Amino acid sequence: MQTQAAVLWEYGRDWEIDELTLDDPREGEVLVRLAASGLCHSDEHLRIGDLPMEALPTIGGHEGAGVVEAVGPGVRGVAEGDHIVLSFVPSCGRCHWCAIGRENLCDKGIGIQVGLQQDGTSRHHVRGQDARLMCMLGTFSTHTVVHEDSVVKIDPDIPLDKAALVGCGVTTGFGTAVYGAEVQPGDTVAVLGIGGVGANAVQGARIAGASRIIAIDPSPFNREQAGKFGATHMFASAEEALEPIADMTAGMLAESALVTVDVTTGKILADAISLVGKGGKVAVTALAPMEPQDMAMPIFEVIAWEKRIIGCLFGHANPRSDIPKLLSMYRDGKVMLDELVTRTYTLEQVNDGYEDMRTHRNIRGLILYE
Repeated sequence: MQTQAAVLWEYGRDWEIDELTLDDPREGEVLVRLAASGLCHSDEHLRIGDLPMEALPTIGGHEGAGVVEAVGPGVRGVAEGDHIVLSFVPSCGRCHWCAIGRENLCDKGIGIQVGLQQDGTSRHHVRGQDARLMCMLGTFSTHTVVHEDSVVKIDPDIPLDKAALVGCGVTTGFGTAVYGAEVQPGDTVAVLGIGGVGANAVQGARIAGASRIIAIDPSPFNREQAGKFGATHMFASAEEALEPIADMTAGMLAESALVTVDVTTGKILADAISLVGKGGKVAVTALAPMEPQDMAMPIFEVIAWEKRIIGCLFGHANPRSDIPKLLSMYRDGKVMLDELVTRTYTLEQVNDGYEDMRTHRNIRGLILYE
């Protein structure tokens, strides 16, 4: 079939709208008609080259939901007409990590930066070339072909435009608080960076019962938005927040700090470490450039105070259980999804959406296809 997609041809350049030729799904694959795609910062990492693919061109997008239009041979988990969310990390259910309940570390995830189908070939073709897919999904298109390992069936009453958000940002932020930092009732939690992931880290901390949720972001707009999702205090920087956190906790500092900024740096990690007290956890989910970086860390303090730094890919979430769970919580009014979408865009406006993200004019932009 013929459709359109937003394609990256060169790092540092804008997304280009190209004609896409899409092959039929093969063994274990499904054809999905997308309803919406979130504009996540990870695709900005791809665009500027912080998160390079094995090769270009690459179709962007990894946060989407839609309807299954066709299934290839051997597909068992979904059927034509099913409503689904695409998980940016596949879960095969058979590898060691899936078997021990760590689906976010599924061995099939090794293909994320390769961007081809699991058999090493492509179903997506632009300008006569095979195209790679962001996270093996490519949701910056009206249609895509993906492996069923990346597909999570959902109830048909959930609005697909809102369901798209749990394919990455909502689940990642919520999980960073609830699973990564293991926030407990009464905790004081600092959230560094209030965007599409950070707002949901605030939600996760609120749902987990935190008494104080300190939102830290240089953007006044982002700080204002944080209050809608449960933040109790807002500051422009960690330095500005440190003394008030010490005052409000009688010197004990925060139980956890969640790093959900746009780009993690050594300084931001050091800032997060400074905000937590004895036994404190620093849960890091925001990506950093792949090349090594220097970091000035208070090593004695980390050892003597038993502070912990925890990496959180997909917020430690299990997509096949957590995506339906979060959507159920949305249905029950416990998780806010409608409020996350600041602006909506057409596919042709994808670059406008990312400019709005870079200039702090949205929490989560959303491309709508229907």
